[in-house]
Amino acid sequence: MSQKKKQAYTEDKIKTLSSLEHIRLRTGMYIGRTGSGAHYDDGIYILVKEVIDNGIDEFIMGHGERINVSIEEDMVTIRDFGRGIPLGKVVDCVSKINTGAKYNDDVFQFSVGLNGVGTKAVNALSTYFLVRSHREGEFVEAEFEGGNLVREEKGETDEPNGTLVSFSPDPAIFKKFAFNPEHLARRLRFYAYLNAKLKIWFNGELFHCKGGLLDLIADESQFEKIYPPFHVEDPTLEFAFTHTNRFSEEYYSFVNGQYTSDGGTHLSAFREGLLRGINDFANKKFSGDDVREGVLGAVAIRLKEPIFESQTKNKLGNSEIRSDLVARVAQAVAQALHRNTGEAKKLVAKIEETQKLRKELNSVKKLARERSKAVSIRVPQLKDCKHHYDHTKQKHLDTQIFITEGQSAAGSLVSCRDANNQAIFTLKGKPLNVCDLNRDALYKNVEIYNLMQALQIEENIEALRYNQVVLATDADVDGLHIRNLMITFFLRFFEPLVAQGHLKILETPLFRVRNKKETHYCYTEEERIAAIEKLGRGAEITRFKGLGEISPGEFKNFITPKGIRLTPVSIDGDHSTTEIINFYMGKNTPDRREYIMNHLVVDAEML
Repeated sequence: MSQKKKQAYTEDKIKTLSSLEHIRLRTGMYIGRTGSGAHYDDGIYILVKEVIDNGIDEFIMGHGERINVSIEEDMVTIRDFGRGIPLGKVVDCVSKINTGAKYNDDVFQFSVGLNGVGTKAVNALSTYFLVRSHREGEFVEAEFEGGNLVREEKGETDEPNGTLVSFSPDPAIFKKFAFNPEHLARRLRFYAYLNAKLKIWFNGELFHCKGGLLDLIADESQFEKIYPPFHVEDPTLEFAFTHTNRFSEEYYSFVNGQYTSDGGTHLSAFREGLLRGINDFANKKFSGDDVREGVLGAVAIRLKEPIFESQTKNKLGNSEIRSDLVARVAQAVAQALHRNTGEAKKLVAKIEETQKLRKELNSVKKLARERSKAVSIRVPQLKDCKHHYDHTKQKHLDTQIFITEGQSAAGSLVSCRDANNQAIFTLKGKPLNVCDLNRDALYKNVEIYNLMQALQIEENIEALRYNQVVLATDADVDGLHIRNLMITFFLRFFEPLVAQGHLKILETPLFRVRNKKETHYCYTEEERIAAIEKLGRGAEITRFKGLGEISPGEFKNFITPKGIRLTPVSIDGDHSTTEIINFYMGKNTPDRREYIMNHLVVDAEML
């Protein structure tokens, strides 16, 4: 038996990295995911954010009411009009970790960037980085390549005070990337919502807001509001909330002007304070589920020493502020309701209606559970796997459940899946269209109820059993219709499952092109043509009409970690999901038919 070669653990194995080398080697610690720019939280947007944050911190401290942002291809330029970096420390502030003024409360009281890393990470992860500071008629400019200083210049200037930073993200780190203007615009709107009077110009477009979080709720959500939003504001706490007719709750949370997409202490305190304040006003004991169903809210706090759970600052971790913040929110909510009794009555009526429907729903749930037990101890349509997803401990992230149509497709999957991590749920036919239905319909339909049980999402998605919920339907009209019906189900009743990136579409090949030596699986017409050109005219071409036609031996290639192609179902842009679902899946058949006829594309080769 061969033994592993032992490596000596000696002094020469100990390495000391420079700060910039460490950032490049451990990129995820500083900016999270690298990514191509397709996702809102991809690293290239974190780089932009880190530079803008410095301008925001200046504005918060009363210096500079304008920030200019321009992006041309891969070059980003950001100019603020604050005090400018002290001229003798320009190079250190952008190249030496733990160097900055954010540690000094006299200079920055409510800063986002407290750890002295931001612009250093931008510098380290850029092929080109330039910084220029203007202060009192003088400037210092420093130019870097790959994090290394290549030029420094000093002189006089007639430009106003402030700091300019230009950089180009390193393609060695970010591979193929492109900035999505929609993602950038959304970030800049958040800055504007939270900083009245601040003007941000992005490639000639102005982002400016006077109404604060009220404007955010009006602009960011297109859901119909049951009553005008309540709005509370003081120097360190601002929040706004209303109710809509949706089933889920939605929040936007911020700390010192920073959007915390994963929430944290301030968000949990706001949710609890909202419940307590409403109960104090109504002199009731409403449950949290009844109060928060349909809530649309936003909360922003200013904090001297925020503790974020990662460098990307997506989640606040200051547990010591929770009890005080809950009490402040509860008192402010109760006072706001007493001042606006008309809207308060609508709020209480909405909660009482939700409470009534929930009680009725509970009786339907009871019947559904009894019926399910009578049929089988377990879900009959589920072929389960050994491991299950645990979001609290981030375990078994590779778990998948394939939702497929019919026994033939399921048969291929069952025989070639990895039983440790891959489960299968088989639909018996076209699922129920839930577009215009209420939640009780989910419990009256056996198949939908079984699916909820299989996923373990009956109450919420906190106990979701699989990290990836994969729609595996045929690439024909019926298969696409089933896919749309399932997407409608998840968006209408379990939108967080989609928003958090759990819902995927399995891409399977449309063609197989092969000769005696090679086999190519093609997912598009272009891939088919390229394969034919490579293998020659004698190649055998097979068109797959459904998943059931693909043999288990072949299918295995398409569901392994290396071979699987998954397209995420995402919620992007400013469009209302409710409006989109109602248009494409609702009862407005004449409008939909007219839209299709007006936008029908006819292939000239078919004429």
